[in-house]
Amino acid sequence: MSLSFFDKVYILVMQIPRGKVAYYGQIAEMLEAPGAARTVGWALASLSPAQARVVPWQRVINKAGRCSIRSLEHSAAEQQALLEEEGVVFNEYGYTDLSVYGWEGLDPDEVQFLLHTVPPPPRA
Repeated sequence: MSLSFFDKVYILVMQIPRGKVAYYGQIAEMLEAPGAARTVGWALASLSPAQARVVPWQRVINKAGRCSIRSLEHSAAEQQALLEEEGVVFNEYGYTDLSVYGWEGLDPDEVQFLLHTVPPPPRA
């Protein structure tokens, strides 16, 4: 089965532990697509309601450590609140410390293993 880039994003984002965050470019780099940070954002914005219950979209923020989601269904304030419920701390300006809350990610072999063993979440 051939996975779409969006499916690969979903599988990888599902690995981010509770209380940790990754940034869009980090996900793109792990998928060997270093210029695709915006596409990672588009993938997360395209989650169906069923997928959004499985894929922790809120755990992907911008490289500066801020929530910057652009979605009709979710706001940056909602994203930050969800992350705070998980224990991620933001300062009064809406930044989190990536050296504390940032996810280390996976090495290329781990990514390839996941992409060949974990199915993407169903759309419906």
